[in-house]
Amino acid sequence: MKDENEDIIMEPDMAEEEVGAERAEEKLAKLRQDLSACREEKQEYMDGWQRSKADYVNLLKRIENDTKASELRGKVRAVETLLPAFDALERAKEHLPAGRQAESFPEGFLAIAKQLESAFSALGLEELGQIGEGFDPAIHEAFGRDIVDTPERDDVVTAVLERGWKIHGMVIRPAKVRVGHFAGGESGE
Repeated sequence: MKDENEDIIMEPDMAEEEVGAERAEEKLAKLRQDLSACREEKQEYMDGWQRSKADYVNLLKRIENDTKASELRGKVRAVETLLPAFDALERAKEHLPAGRQAESFPEGFLAIAKQLESAFSALGLEELGQIGEGFDPAIHEAFGRDIVDTPERDDVVTAVLERGWKIHGMVIRPAKVRVGHFAGGESGE
């Protein structure tokens, strides 16, 4: 005996094939849309990461610059604190009788002055104000004028009343100087 279901052959319906193809196309379109969204999200993450990295690099540079600036401010404060004592030692050295330095002062006096000079040099301190150099208001403070006999000595430092100092290009104290003035036939001051 034959089973009733044996003679029935099921053939796929064309409508079912079209529905399957449409579903596949829909799935493919959905996958493409998801892939595009993932790429956009990846790019957003990449852009954010690059911004964060740039911010970090800038922060490191700013910290380095701030550290250097703080170090310089500390040096400047130390020098400003020690300069009056150094100036007093220099004035005292200038008033020593020639040839009698060792006799006039205690043994360590000149050694202390030399030690301060070495410390200032190690900190990068540079002296400003030399007789014969051109007057520069950025590094000199004029405390008077001296009449000079030639035009070449006009606006030239004729006397240094107090040395000036700078550290790493920054003027801590301008040199107090007298400046030459060529009258050239004018009535003198």
